[in-house]
Amino acid sequence: MKLVRYLANLGYGSRKQVAQLFREGRITDAHGEVMYADDPLHHETLRVDGELLDPPPGLLLMLHKPVGYTCSTKDPGRIVYDLLPPRFRLRSPLLSSVGRLDRETSGLLLFTDEGALLHRISSPKSKLAKVYEATLASDLRGDEANTFSSGTLMLESEQTLLLPADLEVIDPRHVRLTLHEGRYHQARRMFAAVGNHVEALHRSQVGGLVLGELAVGDWTILSQEHQEALLS
Repeated sequence: MKLVRYLANLGYGSRKQVAQLFREGRITDAHGEVMYADDPLHHETLRVDGELLDPPPGLLLMLHKPVGYTCSTKDPGRIVYDLLPPRFRLRSPLLSSVGRLDRETSGLLLFTDEGALLHRISSPKSKLAKVYEATLASDLRGDEANTFSSGTLMLESEQTLLLPADLEVIDPRHVRLTLHEGRYHQARRMFAAVGNHVEALHRSQVGGLVLGELAVGDWTILSQEHQEALLS
């Protein structure tokens, strides 16, 4: 692949804009030597304005989503892409969120530009565990854990029973809920089904991948080892 097209696909501009970067001598190798558009492609040695290139296609990224942001590219309000480098919105293949967190839910949100990986993570067949911390409006009654784990709960307007889910009670209004599917607003609707209301919701884990100490609004590129942990 030609360097101009490659850098354009990574979001560094249109092909015309990337060609201009070459003419201005802003594309160099690791030693500062000016690169030309017809030079061989070696991702790890290329620099733009002296900076390492963004990761190549196959990117997997984790964001600590704050409350108040939507998982959209077109919402008129604040969107999760505002928290990433602007170039990331211009990448081809597209960098897409893996599933969604609603505006009022915080926590672990994944992005990838690899379609097969996105499908593998989000597919219902994967039954990948998703762990949420929830603050409730009212004290638990005491039977919610049995109801959620029974596999007999059905959400309003749906025709299919929920998979069994695990509920760990931290205190009467603070719980940890582990789901193995990803239906629309599932955690909130489950508590509504047992007569409660979720006041705050935070996703702390997906598969074997834990949000950990990543600060709110920050993001990090995940390694192959992280990907393996995610799917374990």
